[in-house]
Amino acid sequence: MGVAGSVVPVGSRWRRVRQFARLAAIGTGATTAAVVATGGVLVGQARQARRTIPMAEAPPPRCDGVYGAKLPGPALTMVILGDSSAASYGVHRRRETLGALLATGLSRRLHRPVRLRRFAVVGALSAGLKPQVESALEGDPDVAVILVGGNDVTNRTPPAVAVRYLVDAVRALRAAGCEVVVGTCPDLGAIQPIQPPLRWLARRWSRQLAAAQTVAVVEAGGWTVSLGDLLGPRFAAEPTRMFAWDRFHPSAEGYAVAAAALLPTVLSALGAGPERRPVLGRGEGVRSLPQAAHEAARHAGTEVSGTQVRGRDRGPAGRWAQLRRRTFFGVGVVPQPGTADAPTLEGTS
Repeated sequence: MGVAGSVVPVGSRWRRVRQFARLAAIGTGATTAAVVATGGVLVGQARQARRTIPMAEAPPPRCDGVYGAKLPGPALTMVILGDSSAASYGVHRRRETLGALLATGLSRRLHRPVRLRRFAVVGALSAGLKPQVESALEGDPDVAVILVGGNDVTNRTPPAVAVRYLVDAVRALRAAGCEVVVGTCPDLGAIQPIQPPLRWLARRWSRQLAAAQTVAVVEAGGWTVSLGDLLGPRFAAEPTRMFAWDRFHPSAEGYAVAAAALLPTVLSALGAGPERRPVLGRGEGVRSLPQAAHEAARHAGTEVSGTQVRGRDRGPAGRWAQLRRRTFFGVGVVPQPGTADAPTLEGTS
């Protein structure tokens, strides 16, 4: 999400933001006097953000269950892993969560039941994916959706370290036969309560991590969708509609936009998406994977997946990748309790 993965629901998160600010100042290569001055500005902005953005309150609603339970055929199993964006912090109803929206969309388009399990944890870093993956694999999932990275930026986790944990998660899932779709690091520069110059640095670091995630995930056999500042323009135009109560996480409508961006790629990963046509849209096509990753980091809603050119996976600049600006699928009307799309609840974990 453009904003959702970056909150740690404890007081220490703001100590990390202050560290983030100090490191930002030092990382500019300025003189000692400039470092002191810039550091003071950034720490002041972090304090202002603390006053503006409330602490996390109740956990997000559970969304585990079987969606489209009356449809024929065996249920497809989907798992949701990652941080607060994956957990859908900021909404209050199960039917508004990212997982419920994706499961509903999959069920309708595949015409079969979808069993959903959510293992995402509010405040999780990429280092926290391993136990989530281990729990998820117990259910023999068909597809995993991972959203992670925002907390790694605010904690200043070295990108190489964060990416290593993500790649380990993707490889473990792929080894078990599970397809993987990763929503890459959100653009923290889209968060309005964070002011320049801290906002500019947050944007730079977010995009760097998103590009690194894309390269690593595609190399490991997964698919990526750049979330970036997907919701940024609409947040700016309609903040009371697109933000949740904390002015930091998306509202129910914001998560619906994210689900619409992810759903086409989840379908394609499962082999159920629209056939790839030779006529591509503007900005689409085959690139080297590093080039595709950097383009995707700048353009929210862009899908990147591995491909071949003349029967080969790699070219002079590395692995080949297909870059697509996906047309967002509507995820449908949010299911109401008692309708065919409402989930049959299971025990939570």
